[in-house]
Amino acid sequence: MVEYSGTGDPARSLALLWRTRERTSRKGRPDLSVDRIVRTAIEIADAEGLGALAMRRIAERLGVGTMTLYTYVPGKGELLDVMLDTVNGEVAMPEDVPGGWRGRLEHVARENWALYQRHPWMLQVATIRPVLGPNLMAKYDYELRAVDGIGLTEIEMDSVLSLVLGFVTSAVRGALEASQAEQSTGMTDEQWWGAYAPLLSRVLDPNRFPTASRVGSAAGAAYGAAHDPAHGFEFGLQRVLDGIETFVNARAAELGSD
Repeated sequence: MVEYSGTGDPARSLALLWRTRERTSRKGRPDLSVDRIVRTAIEIADAEGLGALAMRRIAERLGVGTMTLYTYVPGKGELLDVMLDTVNGEVAMPEDVPGGWRGRLEHVARENWALYQRHPWMLQVATIRPVLGPNLMAKYDYELRAVDGIGLTEIEMDSVLSLVLGFVTSAVRGALEASQAEQSTGMTDEQWWGAYAPLLSRVLDPNRFPTASRVGSAAGAAYGAAHDPAHGFEFGLQRVLDGIETFVNARAAELGSD
C-alpha cells in the first residue's frame, strides 16, 4: 500500500502544519490536542505500519469518539502530512560537523538512514508533493547548507541533496525488506544461505557462469548471505560522495579558469 503526501485540503493542511488555527474539542477535552493525536498516530504506524492507521483506531487508543478527532484534524490526508512533518523534526542538525561539505553530507545521509529505521512507514508514503511544514522546511534548509558556498548553483545544490537522499531511501528500503523477511519467514539470512548454498553448488555450473560463481561465492562467504544491507549502505554512500566530490572539483576548476 502506498499513500501520497499532499492529498489533504491545502488550506487545512497548511493551517494544521503551521498551527495557525487549532480548533478546540466540542467536548472541551483539555487533555486532547493535535500534537497528542499525531503522536498516537505515529506510535500506531511505527508498530504496525500505515495499513493499521485509521481515525477510529486512533480514537480508540485515546479513549474518545472518532468524531472528536475531526474537531482537531480534518482528515487522514492532513493527519499524514503532520505525521511526516513531526518525525522530520527528529533529525539532529548540529552546525559543527567536521569534514567540510563531505562530512556534512555524510551526516545528513546517516541521520536520514536512522530516521527511516525508526519510522519505516515513511517508505510507504510517496512524497513527490512534499509536506510544506516547519520541520521539513527547517530540515531542507539545514541539509542544503551542507553544500552551500562550494561553487554550486542553487539547482545543483538541490540536485546533490536529492541524489544523496534518494540513495538513502533505496538503501534503507533494502535493509528493512531484509529485516521483514526474517520476521515473516522465521529464518535469518545466514540460515537461508546455509540451506540454499550447498544445494546451489550442486546445480550451478561454474564453467557456464564463471563470473557469477566466483563473485557470488566470495560475497556469500563474506556476508553469510546473498547481500549485506549495512555494507551496501556504507559502500554506496562513499561512492556517491566520491562522485559528488568529482563534480564539485570540476565545478571549482571551471570557476577558476574563468
